[in-house]
Amino acid sequence: MRTVFISLSLFLAFCSLGYPSDKINNTDHKTFGDYWYQGKAEITSYEMEQARYGEIRKGHAVLIFVTEDFSKSKQVKLDNPQKDPEDAVKILKLNFVRKFITGIYPYSIMTSVFTPVELSSHPNTLKLSFSSQEWCGNVHTQANHKKNRYEFNSYSYFESEGDAKFELEDAILEDELWTRIRISPDRLPVGNIKIIPSLLSSRLKHFELKVENAFAEKVVIDKKRDLVSYRVNYKNLDRKIQINFVNRFPYEIVEWSEEYKSGFGTNPKLLKTKGVKSKTLIIDYWNKNDIEDEDLRKVLGI
Repeated sequence: MRTVFISLSLFLAFCSLGYPSDKINNTDHKTFGDYWYQGKAEITSYEMEQARYGEIRKGHAVLIFVTEDFSKSKQVKLDNPQKDPEDAVKILKLNFVRKFITGIYPYSIMTSVFTPVELSSHPNTLKLSFSSQEWCGNVHTQANHKKNRYEFNSYSYFESEGDAKFELEDAILEDELWTRIRISPDRLPVGNIKIIPSLLSSRLKHFELKVENAFAEKVVIDKKRDLVSYRVNYKNLDRKIQINFVNRFPYEIVEWSEEYKSGFGTNPKLLKTKGVKSKTLIIDYWNKNDIEDEDLRKVLGI
């Protein structure tokens, strides 16, 4: 998780790993590096309303973005990227945490996304993992990109889901839209697209994960604030998502929503889960583990 501030030697190292010499996607190296390679993570808290069991639950979400050196072959964070530079790729990692209460028991959910920074050289997110914990049990799913496909391994306490291994053809992941917005929103697909729904949506709705058809668009919603909304409307699922972001570097995500039917039985309700940005910290949080550092949670409002 530790990164270092960009220097000339690091800049040359990035170029040797396949980055273009002038820009990272559409952002110049210095602008991109001053923000993402300063040895800190970006942590943003969101006030959240989560649809579950046909009701809206109050909760909070935290998005943690940080760059790391990643192994293309092992698909894990590299401890020593200089040992095998041919295997190393710079990625933007997102840990997306949601916490909310349903009645007496809590939900704790985290999705992790590992997307290469240089999309021209590495167009696919390399790894995706998801875990959900609540009092009934826990669920874990991981997807690895290999040979133009995603290989899934899923584990659940439900008999109908159980332990499963399956593959899906290449398609954009709903879960990677967040990292792609932060890296280069100009590269977001629009029009009719193939997309793999979020692992969270599959878990909460208990539907089979497969490549779906959807329509995606980018809509300017506030010219003065330079806000753009990226929207995906699934054609065969009762599901719409919307991610609103500032359309200039570093492309902060200010609000998001998911609309779908929640609840079981013959009359589920069409409800909207949403998150609204609260506070952002740029911080080396892995070094903030003393009791006195707990005050930083108050700053984030969590």
